Amino acid sequence: MFWTILATWFGSGLLPKGPGTWGSLAALPFGWLLIVYTGSTGLLVATVAIFFIGWLASNKYMEQASTKHDPGEIVIDEVAGQWLSLFPVSYFLGQADIIGVIAAFILFRIFDILKPWPIRLLDSKVGGGFGVMVDDIGAGIVAAIILWFGYLYIL
Repeated sequence: MFWTILATWFGSGLLPKGPGTWGSLAALPFGWLLIVYTGSTGLLVATVAIFFIGWLASNKYMEQASTKHDPGEIVIDEVAGQWLSLFPVSYFLGQADIIGVIAAFILFRIFDILKPWPIRLLDSKVGGGFGVMVDDIGAGIVAAIILWFGYLYIL
């Protein structure tokens, strides 16, 4: 039960239609609070921690459910990727700016859904809990890079 709660990020992955989007949305309030109370460093530390916790939770969930590769209801991977995409927002602004948070959400979801190379390669070739987590980290990195350059050169 504990691993299910974590893997589905408090049940958000069990909501109908688009569990990854629900998981990403459910990650935002936590990410916002991390930025407000711990800044960009705390957000990055929490992202690394949730990656390893998610790796374990995903493995445990898939063992308990005897289920397929990267089941949709596991959304703790979206949490890690979404938080990673929020890093430039917190780094450049020192706070959680609503426009930056929305941009991070949209960019992360685009790359998580479309899975361009090399994210698609990670998704198809890497298995287990690590595989569940790593493609979303890839999507979070791509979203963060775009936001990083946006803050450097546009704002």
